[in-house]
Amino acid sequence: MGNLSQKLAVCSWSLQPADPKELIGALRTIGLNRIQIALDPIREEPAVWGKVGEALRAAGIEPVSGMFRTIGEDYSTLDSIRVTGGVVPDATWDQNWKNIREDAAIAADLGLKLVMFHAGFLPDEPSDPAFNKLINRLRQIADYYAEEGIDLAFETGQETAPCLKEFIGHLGRPNVGANFDPANMILYAKGNPIDALRTLGPIVKNVHIKDANLTKVPGTWGDEVPVGTGQVDWKAFFKTLQEIGFKGDLCIEREAGDNRIADIGTAKEFVGRIA
Repeated sequence: MGNLSQKLAVCSWSLQPADPKELIGALRTIGLNRIQIALDPIREEPAVWGKVGEALRAAGIEPVSGMFRTIGEDYSTLDSIRVTGGVVPDATWDQNWKNIREDAAIAADLGLKLVMFHAGFLPDEPSDPAFNKLINRLRQIADYYAEEGIDLAFETGQETAPCLKEFIGHLGRPNVGANFDPANMILYAKGNPIDALRTLGPIVKNVHIKDANLTKVPGTWGDEVPVGTGQVDWKAFFKTLQEIGFKGDLCIEREAGDNRIADIGTAKEFVGRIA
């Protein structure tokens, strides 16, 4: 994997910072100076986050990529997120489209070249009534970001890897690829992460370092756990990244637990030992 110090980053939202000062303090505690930054707080709270780019530069911290979310998402169950996730719902599309364009301007101002998001559950078949709607909406987003010189990466997990690969092929936009999250493949029970990584191969633009255990109750969420304690085969994972020629960033994400700074620090050390 080459020099990991040049690839590792932290997802800003994992740290749940109240302001840029808190974010910078957490990153210094962890010992990393690269982040994948959430764009929505900057748009929603400009009085707090509006000058985050200046603060990060002054602290020697590099935003390497961004993330935006869509409104109205309900992650309480697999069924609820299937209905509410991403740009699928018609009721929230107009507001999401407005927010997504504003987030593009923020990403461009920060100098980002890659932004990731959950597109929503993608249909398996072009015959699905939702297929063309989603294709059109996602092309619209992709083209808008392309005008800013920004690539997009769809988060993995909500569908199988072959489905995601085929959908991105139908989309036909060279600036669109995948953000590969091995834990999500387990959390959503959508296939073996290593097999999925091989399937997606060259369209993987970014990776989340996150771990999980498969649910014991089909149809319910699996459990996110600290990196190195779950069911991701990390040695095989990093070997496969080498095999597919991955050149992107490895962004540590932690969305559960009460001691995220410590968990992210542990993940950093774990990756350093085995990658």
